[in-house]
Amino acid sequence: MRHGKKFNKLSRTHAHRRQMLANMASSLILHKRINTTLAKAKALRVYVEPLLTKAKEDTTHSRRVVFSYLQNKEAVTELFREISQKIAQRPGGYTRILKTGYRLGDNAEMAFIELVDYSLNPSNGKENKTKSTRRGGKKKSAGSENTAQATEAAATEVPAESEKAE
Repeated sequence: MRHGKKFNKLSRTHAHRRQMLANMASSLILHKRINTTLAKAKALRVYVEPLLTKAKEDTTHSRRVVFSYLQNKEAVTELFREISQKIAQRPGGYTRILKTGYRLGDNAEMAFIELVDYSLNPSNGKENKTKSTRRGGKKKSAGSENTAQATEAAATEVPAESEKAE
């Protein structure tokens, strides 16, 4: 029975799940953004956010604790040198999950999981939307009106200059 067990087993044994999440967390720390299924991204968020919180305090004990989870020296070094500096003022919520659609082979829901402070597209949820009209028809752009006026002015000036020359 699974009373009170709230994590997703992801159809894996305990050792396989733990090692998979460690590998994914190392990849997330090194690459700042990874593409995976939505279920794995949600499980990874629960796994990696306490490690990021632990990395805020750079002590030997916290480095050893994080290394016991990740088992990757490069990821631990990157986490404590660069990422901990960026997330020092953030009180939590270090990762963002962006749904990207469905995988072609098995229709699994896919998602990006990324570190918030390293976002490649920092839109902050605000998008510049252009207003669309329903029956507007084609409108002349300002550039096309200026070129039309310039050609008319040039056409009227050329004969005037040629008359003055004679």
